[in-house]
Amino acid sequence: MKFISFDTTNALCGGILTAVGLFFAWQSLGLELGTAFRMGPGYFPLVLSAVLILLGLIILVQSARVHGEPIGPIAIRGIVFILPAPIFFGLTVRGLGFVPSLFFTALIACFASSRMKPLWAIALSLALTIFSVGVFSYGLNLPFERFGPWTRF
Repeated sequence: MKFISFDTTNALCGGILTAVGLFFAWQSLGLELGTAFRMGPGYFPLVLSAVLILLGLIILVQSARVHGEPIGPIAIRGIVFILPAPIFFGLTVRGLGFVPSLFFTALIACFASSRMKPLWAIALSLALTIFSVGVFSYGLNLPFERFGPWTRF
């Protein structure tokens, strides 16, 4: 007699995604749904929750067939550098401006990897800043200050 074995990590993730999707689907039913051509405020959350439920069920089914690797150690370095980076950007973008805030945010995030060298981190941050200014400032013409009041002398 064969027993079904589950990869516990994927089964747990699939179950959580499905449960969260069901919760949001249930919450969106309290809003007016409308139709596909005249969407109400509950239509889009219901569609997104259906996608979340579907993805959760796919992961749950795959957890019964595929045996995964055990969970490794928690990447503390990644948590310490990745989480504060967008917070730093949000707190400094108005004062420093887009260019310095983005450069330092990318520089902070670069050091989440222990293999990142300082020279490569500066080069990557500079390239990301130049690309982002080109796309958002010149390509899309978004109205924001490139250099804020804190950087003016």
